[in-house]
This record gives sequence, structure tokens and C-alpha cells, in this order.
Amino acid sequence: MNPDLNSLYPYPFEKLNALKQGVSPPATLEHIALSIGEPKHPAADFIFSEIKQQLSSLEKYPLTKGLPALREAITHWLTDRFKLKNNNLDPEKHILPVNGTREALFAFAQAMIDRSSDPIVVMPNPFYQIYEGAALLAGAEPYYVNTTAENNYLPDLDGIPANVLERCQLLYLCNPGNPSGKVMSLAYLKQAIKLSQKYDFIIASDECYSEIYFDENSPPPGLLQAASELGIDDFKNCVVFHSLSKRSNLPGLRSGFVAGDANIMAGFLKYRTYHGCALPYHHQYASIRAWQDESHVVANREQYCKKFNSVIEILSPVIDVSLPDAAFYLWLKIPDQYALDDTAFARKLFEQQNITVLPGQFLSRETSAGNPGKQHVRIALVAPVEQCNEAARRIKTYLQSL
Repeated sequence: MNPDLNSLYPYPFEKLNALKQGVSPPATLEHIALSIGEPKHPAADFIFSEIKQQLSSLEKYPLTKGLPALREAITHWLTDRFKLKNNNLDPEKHILPVNGTREALFAFAQAMIDRSSDPIVVMPNPFYQIYEGAALLAGAEPYYVNTTAENNYLPDLDGIPANVLERCQLLYLCNPGNPSGKVMSLAYLKQAIKLSQKYDFIIASDECYSEIYFDENSPPPGLLQAASELGIDDFKNCVVFHSLSKRSNLPGLRSGFVAGDANIMAGFLKYRTYHGCALPYHHQYASIRAWQDESHVVANREQYCKKFNSVIEILSPVIDVSLPDAAFYLWLKIPDQYALDDTAFARKLFEQQNITVLPGQFLSRETSAGNPGKQHVRIALVAPVEQCNEAARRIKTYLQSL
């Protein structure tokens, strides 16, 4: 058995289940789960229609590279959404459909890391646990860059030591950030790209929350956009990961894509051909329709705007809470006056109000500067509006009881 498996930490939701063991919440209150970032808004009807129409494609093996029409739809969407130069992206060279970004973010490290040269993978802390697991199983050392209120919840690129950057083979970024919802500016992304050019490491930019934002005139920028503005038209060392899970409320479709540096994409395609993880054709046809339509995405954002506005209005009298830049999480700091850490806060909230939130320390690792997730809880506003409002009222009651 691969000995690196012993390096993996328990998944955050395993820890959460253990935390809740032995607790009996009030039976009179319906359980409201705000811990998992699984969208609950209905998907667009045309997606289901397309899947039904294409079921006969189950009779054929899908190609790992995906349908040309899907890669072309993705190319058009990326070019329009991130203001790329026309014809800079070649659907034959720069685009690869994948079974959702989770699988791809993990597989990417396995294909890219040279374990013979003492590699480091740099990642934000807190982080999406796939980054860490991918690094460990690829034989690399994770290096955690704390994101705190003091650094605006963004990894401090200037604070990464030169000896770490010299060993770095891969930098994971999450933009907008999970759990903070913080958006990286074009200037920030350009700084990351310049570092990658200087030290020759790959940037894997997880942009799966990029289409959930609150100002229609200010969509979050992307890594390829920053590269294009720098004149790096071959997107050297730059790779982005996008998904329909959050954008189109299709987490079960397991459909996303990876795009960027053609040389990197060629190697990743070779790896995936052996990996055997092609996207089923009926999922590809449905994905084409989803990437070609923006109206359902705008409607989706409108629902999140309503939820955040009402939830913040309910909670603001009892706790410091504000609208994030993007994504669907509230990253709440637990006031010191309550004398509770994040795990005790979450356990008691479940016990008293039958609401599940995720303790921040479960998303983070201890560093010399401490665990940046401690004293925070992540609240995923994925449930319908009324259920989110009900949860907010119960959290308010809970806070007042403290």
C-alpha cells in the first residue's frame, strides 16, 4: 500500500461528524445543514432535457479529450468572461474537460510533481483539503500560507521565503477564496504570475466560485486574464480550474474543465488518458448548453444576493458580519467575549438549535503563527432563502443566549 496514504489527515466532515457524536439537538427543530458547500438551488430545466435527449450516447466510450463542441463552448465562454484576446485560446491545445474540479485538482498534482527533487506545494491556509491531499500523495511537502484578517484573507506572496519558492513546483490559489470569499485582484494575480516566471513553478488557480458574486458590474478576475494583460499569450505556467457545480447548481453532473499552458495541458491529457476518467457524452452535451447560457447564472446570483442581504440583516445586531466579495460562505469570527473556541461554538449551536456549521480549524493546519481557522466558523448559504433566514434567526437566538 502507498505509504503516503498514512500522511493524509481526516477529512473536515469526518471531524465534524465526530464532534457531533453524543449530542441530541431539539427534536422540535428541523435540522439545517450549513456546513457543506453543495448548492441547493434548482438546476435549469434545459439541462435535464439535454441529458434525456442524449442518453443514447451511453452506447459509446467517451474520449478523454472531450467533444470538440464542448471545448469550443468552453473557449468562447472563457474568452468572453475574462476578456481574453480573440484566438488566444485554442480548443485543441488549451482546454480539457474533467469530472468536476475536485478530481482534477487532485489528479493535476499527481501528473505535475517531480517527486525526485524535494518538491514543495504552496497553498493558502485555510484551504480546500484536496490541495493538501494531492500534494502529500504526489510526494511533495505542503507549505501553508496563513490567510487572516491582517492580510485581508489573501496569501501573503511577499512573505513566502525564497528557499521555499526555489523548491516550489506548484502553487494552489483559490479565487474567490474558500472559506473567506475574498477576491484576488488583477494586480495580485499578476504578482503571482511574475513569481511563477521567476522561480518556474505552476499556478493552479481554483476558480470554481468565480460566477457567484454580488455586483454584476464587477465579476472576479481570473488568472488567464491576468496573464493576457501581462502579454503572456501562451499562458506559461498558468492553469485554471472551473466547474458547473456552483455556477449552474450541478454538483452531481461532475462537469468542469482545466485550461491554460498548452505544454502542461498536453502532459495532463496524457496522464488522464491512462487515468481513465473521461466525461460521459450525455454530460458533455448538457455542459455545452450550460456554458452557452448566462441567464440561469444571473438568476442564480440573484438568489444568493437575497439570502446574503436578509441573513446579514438578521445577524448584524448580534455579531460582526459583512457581505463577502464573492462565493456563498460567511466566514464568521467568534467574538472573544463568548469564551468558546470554534469547535465548542459549533457543537453547542447544533445542540441548542439543530444547525450544523463547520469549525474553521477543521479547514486549517497549525503553523508557527498558529491555526488561522481557529475562532471562525464557515456558514454555507446554500439552502433556500427561507431556510437560510430561519437558520439566521436561530443563530441570533443562540448568540443572544451566550
